[in-house]
Amino acid sequence: MANPQVKSATRAIEILEYFKLAQQPRSMSQMASDLGYPQSSTTVMLKTLVNLGYLNFDRSTRDYFPTPKLTALGDWIPRVMFGSGQMIDALNDLHAATGEGVFLGTKNDIYLQYTRTKESIHALRFHIDEGFMRPITLSAAGWILLATLPEDKIDNIVRRANIATQNPAERTDTKTILARIREIRKNGYAYAEDIPLEGGSTLALKLPAEVQGQPVALALGGVTDRFKKNFTEYKRALFAAAEAVKQDTEFDLPVRISL
Repeated sequence: MANPQVKSATRAIEILEYFKLAQQPRSMSQMASDLGYPQSSTTVMLKTLVNLGYLNFDRSTRDYFPTPKLTALGDWIPRVMFGSGQMIDALNDLHAATGEGVFLGTKNDIYLQYTRTKESIHALRFHIDEGFMRPITLSAAGWILLATLPEDKIDNIVRRANIATQNPAERTDTKTILARIREIRKNGYAYAEDIPLEGGSTLALKLPAEVQGQPVALALGGVTDRFKKNFTEYKRALFAAAEAVKQDTEFDLPVRISL
């Protein structure tokens, strides 16, 4: 049986994430229906969040909406994570140059986490939620991050990532991953088609900067047909954006430029 405290914590976070998507007031019954929660426990959870100051309750409409306290809870994180903002500038520059979906990715245990995203302006596109995680073996950006590790640590990560990969057809082996990593180290970038999404492609490289001591991948993704037509232009834009990120310390290795 699931721990009730863990379930309550999960639901509290899911309610706050729900508002990120809705971006407008919602009633208790709407949230309970959309999230699949019992109305009784939803009422208790919402009352708790109101008492803590994270939600506002309008008695005239019976609607809830986040308060500025929720924003203040994490408004310091981008400053700590991204410092001077050069990585965000690189993300914006890459988006402006290509119009494709772009993101910064970091390693979270055996997962790639999409730390910051910007959606494509093209009509045909793929959407990835900011903060979403997928097994690190299932993305070109994930391979970039694996390439920063010694080979004796990669096998353990691949094995555990395979356990977390629900579809057996998507699981891979260490030999395949190591071959990809050697190619990445040779070229200075990673390219993938139909991974993680069928019909999509991703270009990624490592930035010459870190987030909380962790390497960061800068990547762009979109429809494969469009990538094939613009591959050289996209790769040049990716390297140009990364090159503009200055070293934070003398111990960082420079980005390898290979056009």
